[in-house]
Amino acid sequence: MQNFTTKTEYLKAVKKAGHPLISHFIKVNAWINRPLAWPLVQALKPTKVTPNQVSVASFLIGTAGAVCFSTGRTSWFIAAGILVQLSSIVDCADGMLARAKDIKTEYGKYLDIFLDRILEFLLFASIGLGVYRASGQNIWLILALLASAVYFLHVTLYYITIHYFQNKTRGDTSESRALLLFLIMAFAVINQLDIAIWTLLVVSSLISLYIILDFFLSPGKKPNYS
Repeated sequence: MQNFTTKTEYLKAVKKAGHPLISHFIKVNAWINRPLAWPLVQALKPTKVTPNQVSVASFLIGTAGAVCFSTGRTSWFIAAGILVQLSSIVDCADGMLARAKDIKTEYGKYLDIFLDRILEFLLFASIGLGVYRASGQNIWLILALLASAVYFLHVTLYYITIHYFQNKTRGDTSESRALLLFLIMAFAVINQLDIAIWTLLVVSSLISLYIILDFFLSPGKKPNYS
């Protein structure tokens, strides 16, 4: 932040709005991820590295974390959690780099979303597989897949309602996802991934219910079934 331009870029990225239900209270991106991503952005800005390449790097780092989870070795869970959080930090850098280089593209925006959803599925499945291998109990694999299904239900419903209401003030998923990955790291470090699975299942179920009720009870646009 040596001059006004880079400081402006940094502050714009740090203050980027997140999901209104989350970002008013907990701001993992604003407080942790984006400040840590900024030195990376500064280092990459004068290079030929593109934001899309950073998105792919974030995905590969997270995938490495998923592989560590899937081993079922508790000694690897800490490494997995750290890799997941590192992936989350790098994931912030792609958008910040795009703004810094002024090369934002629609493809890059959707590539980021595309890779994020794939990584989330890999993480949830690998956590279930890892806890199953560590405990020998089938229930954890089943619960993890169920939690993954409910999570993707709430993400799908969220994007549908955002498109339907055409209301960008409802926020995006950046802070929610950052908190999710941070919690995965925390539960991995303390070797309590079983609690992580239950938390994902319960919270995703409640969010899905909220979105459904919000859709049908919203005083704004109403569905036209005629």
